[in-house]
Amino acid sequence: MSQTATVWLVIFAAVLGANLPFSTQKLFLFFTLKTPKTLAWRLLELVVFYLLVGGLGLLLENRAGQIAPQNWEFYAITGALFLTLAFPGFIYRYLLKHRH
Repeated sequence: MSQTATVWLVIFAAVLGANLPFSTQKLFLFFTLKTPKTLAWRLLELVVFYLLVGGLGLLLENRAGQIAPQNWEFYAITGALFLTLAFPGFIYRYLLKHRH
């Protein structure tokens, strides 16, 4: 896989992973809850999906060559970027009026 395809795969996975918690009522896409999902559950899912996308990026970077050293700044920036990517899903779930 080329470097460009790898970058686009990680970006697509990040956009998908950031918006999945807000798009469904199922926990981690598989488990049905008896009560509606709260914001706390959605934030927990967001953290888990952030770690999964980070693991995918680490795996692809390892396959491409040597892994670059990452300090706390890297995780602060990627976490903020992941939250920014989750903004459309948050808007859809909590700020738009849905017809029932």
